[in-house]
Formats: sequence, structure tokens, C-alpha cells
Amino acid sequence: MKPPKRLQSLMEEGLIDSVVRQLMSGKEAMVFVVRCGDETRCAKVYKEATQRSFRQAVDYTENRKVKNSRSARAMAKGSRFGRQQQEAAWQSAEVDALYRLADAGVRVPKPYNFHEGVLLMELVCDAQGDAAPRLNDVVLSQEQALSHHATLLTEVVRMLCVGIVHGDLSEFNILLAADGPVIIDLPQAVDAAGNNHAQRMLLRDVANLRDFFGRFAPGLLQTRYGAEIWDLYQRGLLQPSTVLTGRFADKNTPINVGGVLREIDDARAEEAARRLRMQVAR
Repeated sequence: MKPPKRLQSLMEEGLIDSVVRQLMSGKEAMVFVVRCGDETRCAKVYKEATQRSFRQAVDYTENRKVKNSRSARAMAKGSRFGRQQQEAAWQSAEVDALYRLADAGVRVPKPYNFHEGVLLMELVCDAQGDAAPRLNDVVLSQEQALSHHATLLTEVVRMLCVGIVHGDLSEFNILLAADGPVIIDLPQAVDAAGNNHAQRMLLRDVANLRDFFGRFAPGLLQTRYGAEIWDLYQRGLLQPSTVLTGRFADKNTPINVGGVLREIDDARAEEAARRLRMQVAR
């Protein structure tokens, strides 16, 4: 196929040899299958901020460090240059998270290069060598659901142990590869220690896993892994090898009304997005 304009510079730089096909188009980016020498990889082409439906909510970018003071000032003022720098920081956040998580043993696509708004990374494949499906496109047995759920909880714990919360984890950004689930889409990843919304996001990520896999294994719907994981993390007891029980007893603490209302708003927004995706799929 004719290479998209955004990929032509990578071809000129010799980073890719050819573009095979478009793999998907999402709210954040378009993904293409490309050839790099003897290997097949994928290129994630980030959409311009004006073309994206996912807004860089302040909840996600809270406490993200910007090394360049000029860029930081421009971002704070909201100037054109500042918006460009904010967009670049949003994209590089995913690249940084991928490298950190890959080094920690978390199953994410292996990153190879990041050049002018294009992330070159591993093409995640199924047992037949084709591009792996997203989890929401797969029907599971109860045994498979329990197995994949346990695997993903382990990945969530590994992520948290290196200080990262995905922030938008669901069946729509998990691929089912030949060797199990692979977590994708991390530009909104947050710093667990530095972001005041990290707990809420971690609980939501784990609840999304519970609700999806609970369709196939109803027993999971009664579990409270999110609260258990965060409690262990706060007390400095969470390790990648920690054995979880799924049980957690609430402590007598004041109710965070603002947090509850935010959860309700998030749930409404997520349900509206789910219905829209279903309409588009039809």
C-alpha cells in the first residue's frame, strides 16, 4: 500500500522498509503493519490533538515532570508552542512507560523506536502468526477467563511495583497473543506515588478486568482484588510475587463524596463510549 505521509520520514530514515496494511484506527492513533528488514512490526501513528476524541484530562497528566523549563512555562500558559509540547509529552509518556514496563517483565509490546510522532514496536501475534485480537473480540471458557484474569492481575501488580498505573485498562486495550494477554495503549499511564488520582484509576482498572472476565466466570464478580492490591501497595507490602486472595475488609474511614461522584461520572462516560463502539461496530 502507499505509505501514509507520517510514515514516509521513517522510510527515508531507513527505520522501516515498507507499509503492509493498516491494522486499526482508534481514539488515540492509527496503527500500521510494517516491514523492517526480515521482521514484521507495527507503527503507531499518533493523531493530532485536534483529531483525537480522547482528551488529555488533567487527572492523567497531574504531576508529570517536564525537564525543559521553557516548555513547562509554555504548557502552563497554553500557548501554541505549549500545546505542541504538551502533545509531545503525552506521546513520550507512552514510550517511557513501555520501556520501564518491558524492563520490569510486564507483557507489553516491545518498543523499538520513536520518531516524529510515530512509535515503532513489536507486532503482537496469535498462534497462527496473525495480528492478535483484542480481548473484547474473544469468547472465553470459564477456565480461560480465570487464567487470563489471574495473569493480568499479576501484570497490574508488576506495573504498580514500578510505580505505574495504566489508568485506562479494559478489554479494549488488551491483546490476546499466542502466549497470553498483552497490555497496550499507555499514553495516559500515571505515576502511582505522585498522582492523587492513582488509587481511583487502579481500582477502576481492576474493576474493568473483574467485570469483563466475570461474564465468563461469575465467581470473579464477588472479588475485591483492586482494594487488596492498593492496600498492600500503600503499606509497602506489595511485591510481584505477592499471593492475592481477592478478599478485602473495608476500614471505617470517612466517605470521599467527591471521589464517589467522580466514579459515577466515569462509569456514565464509559457506558456511553461502550454504546457508541457497539453502534460503530454494527
